[in-house]
Amino acid sequence: MAKKEKRFVNSYYQGKFESVEIWVDKVTGVNYLYIAQGQGGGLTPLLDSNGNPIVSTKGEIAQLEED
Repeated sequence: MAKKEKRFVNSYYQGKFESVEIWVDKVTGVNYLYIAQGQGGGLTPLLDSNGNPIVSTKGEIAQLEED
C-alpha cells in the first residue's frame, strides 16, 4: 500500500505552554492559524487586511517542504 502524502505543512511554530502555529494546505495553498493552550485550541483561516484568505503559491509551499 502506498504511503499517503501529508496534505498540510507547518510553516510557523511559536511557544511552549501555549502554541501558535500556521499550517498551509498543500492542495489549496490556504494558510490556517492554530492556537492551543492547555486542553483547548482553535483553527481559523488566516486572513489579509481585506478579509480574504492568505494563499501561498506552489513555490512557497515547495520551499516550506524543503525546510
